[in-house]
Amino acid sequence: MLGEFIVNSLVLVLGYAYPAFECFKCVENNRVQIEELRFWCQYWIVVGLVRVLESVADIFISWIPMYSEVKLALFIYLWYPKSKGTEYIYGALLKPFVSEHEGEIERSFMEFKGRAWELVVYYWQNCTELGQAKFFQMLDFLATGRLTQSTSKQKDTDHRHGGAPLPPPAPAATKSGPFRRHR
Repeated sequence: MLGEFIVNSLVLVLGYAYPAFECFKCVENNRVQIEELRFWCQYWIVVGLVRVLESVADIFISWIPMYSEVKLALFIYLWYPKSKGTEYIYGALLKPFVSEHEGEIERSFMEFKGRAWELVVYYWQNCTELGQAKFFQMLDFLATGRLTQSTSKQKDTDHRHGGAPLPPPAPAATKSGPFRRHR
């Protein structure tokens, strides 16, 4: 457990914090060197891809012995100047694949973005309708001292009873406890 904590801490420091600091220095340098900036952009692209793949495949790969240590070694390999791991992985593996499938990838992201937006709007509308109904039900309860069914449920119930008025609500079943009704 302690070993895993140490390795995960090293991954955070050497895989994210140190490269982020180096990238910050590169961006804030008065004379930005394009090659250095390009290297760090490629690094973050590769790390982002590793992170996405890791989150998808985590259930299958996290149990592998020394997984965190291999991940740490990968991050060091990526930014270590003598290994030029980022240049190799980006140039030999990632760039050719993405260049070949760029249109399909972009189209998939646009479809996903549209579906995600539709889902957000759908749930926002449902939550606001439900919230509004519950808010008015609470105001009605505070004003009258009794709970009523929401209007949509009343309409459904009225329809099921052939338009007949609903029977009055049954008295509270509990006679004791914090939620008992006082009459």
